Amino acid sequence: MARPGRKSEKNIYATAQLLNYARDSYLERTSRPVYAIAFLVPFIVFYELGTLLINTDVLNQSQVRVVAFVWLQNLLRHLGTGSRFAWIAPPLVVVIILVGLQIASRKQWYFCLSDYTPMVCECIFLAVPLIVLSLFFNSPPVNSDNSAPLSSARPRSRVVVAAQPVCLGGESAAPADYLAAARPKTHSLMTDIVTGVGAGIYEELVFRLILICALMVLFQDLIGMGHQNAVVLSVLVSAALFSAHHHIVWVDGRLGRSAPFLWTEFGFRTIAGVYFAILFAVRGFGITAGTHAFYDIIATIVNAVFFAP
Repeated sequence: MARPGRKSEKNIYATAQLLNYARDSYLERTSRPVYAIAFLVPFIVFYELGTLLINTDVLNQSQVRVVAFVWLQNLLRHLGTGSRFAWIAPPLVVVIILVGLQIASRKQWYFCLSDYTPMVCECIFLAVPLIVLSLFFNSPPVNSDNSAPLSSARPRSRVVVAAQPVCLGGESAAPADYLAAARPKTHSLMTDIVTGVGAGIYEELVFRLILICALMVLFQDLIGMGHQNAVVLSVLVSAALFSAHHHIVWVDGRLGRSAPFLWTEFGFRTIAGVYFAILFAVRGFGITAGTHAFYDIIATIVNAVFFAP
């Protein structure tokens, strides 16, 4: 007969993830919140330094930030954080939430540095299906004989980037109907990569880690919906809102239009939102945010190399 303490410990590891992984296996270790912290710290540093250092002439006038990052900044300002602290507050929120989840999980705190490279490879591998799906959704129309695109111009097929930046300050932020732009006039390849990395972290934090949990409380605890139905509805609503925020944004008290609305892009990003939600449930926050970031990086590079005007 097993000791009560040992049985309790077994249950902790069995219920921490949607899928049960063997204890101390690669899949179990890398799904821990502490692994998400260690894995994402270089991404956070890259995003913060990249935002401050690249394209400095542009950033002195209009700073390009991910919309989800700006939402966190605005919320923290309303809660009383000073403007000098606002730039570092969102990264601290990510770390604090993950530390809380790690404490609640009661899992071990160690991190194997040798797991970092396999995690990077896993994220890249998991991003590839979305790249293929995006190209499928946005393939150019062809003639009835399937011989060539309808237009003689360059094919419009491209990879949809799942990042939503916003220009803060300067003249580029003035028009209320164009608060954000997926591709600002002053953009560069590195700027797009930096914002893509930021989107991987902060959009996953807002739309998966925070929003899905909030929707589950609403649908299951307040409305009384069954658990399975609450999960499905929470995933679908969060995915639709994730997609919609790439077209309509709310920043600094203003509602504005961002990227032009296309059903193909909206549908793809909604599917991507469901994909990231499933990934979040199965592999945890670190792998999900890393997959999102690498998808945006790969999409940006592919667009620059193959589909640049």
